[in-house]
Amino acid sequence: LALSVTGVAGPDGGSAGKPVGLVWFGLAMTDREPIAEQRVFENRGRDYIRREAARHAIKMALDTLEGRRGS
Repeated sequence: LALSVTGVAGPDGGSAGKPVGLVWFGLAMTDREPIAEQRVFENRGRDYIRREAARHAIKMALDTLEGRRGS
């Protein structure tokens, strides 16, 4: 299982096309199609965005390993 996370956690660095809170997730696993998705988290500060991104990434991994996501 490979998991990647990238985005703009702030407090600066956002733009119209890439606002603070925009996070991309990637997940790949042997014999499955890779998954890429984006989320825009509410801008409640850098710590909040990082925490929510970590939670989402862990949920993606667990859902995939338990067969609730992907093919």
